[in-house]
Amino acid sequence: MIYIFFFSLCFIHFLYDNLMNNCLLMKLRWEGGAGHIKINGTQYQLNQAHWHSPSEHTINGRRFDLEVHLVHESNDGKTAVVGIMYKIGRADFFLSMIEDDLKALAHTKGVERNIGVIDPKQVKLGSRKYYRYIGSLTVPPCTQDVVWTIVRKVRTVTREQMKLIREAVHDVSCYTSPSVHIIL
Repeated sequence: MIYIFFFSLCFIHFLYDNLMNNCLLMKLRWEGGAGHIKINGTQYQLNQAHWHSPSEHTINGRRFDLEVHLVHESNDGKTAVVGIMYKIGRADFFLSMIEDDLKALAHTKGVERNIGVIDPKQVKLGSRKYYRYIGSLTVPPCTQDVVWTIVRKVRTVTREQMKLIREAVHDVSCYTSPSVHIIL
């Protein structure tokens, strides 16, 4: 039995083709054709990625050093999020690609930075095994009926990469709420 906990944080501001630090989240926004996932016959387009450190989800009571959310939306407005957990270890290739941009935004607020073309396929899942549940967004307006897919394999990042994200968002992660979802 796996226990996954989640909580609410803050509002997401949607961006276009930019990396932005709003001091709550570091977000990367893709515009059109960035890829999609299909869940139970519904196709969801990738819109954006954002990071939380420490992780928002816990698995079997364990919180991880970093979590990325890949946010997808269907044509009829449904939302699906893929979450990937990270622990300290080897460098993450995707974060290595945008490291200079993260450094440039580390001490800014509300600043957007055009980082060019970023292939979302560079975000490696590491496994096709996952946990899935129906929940809500972890940020207001806390939209309901969101399909959450949490990748089972925990990826790795260096301490320096994690520090870049934490410095950028000034350690504003919250604690898990008592909401519990049991995944069998």
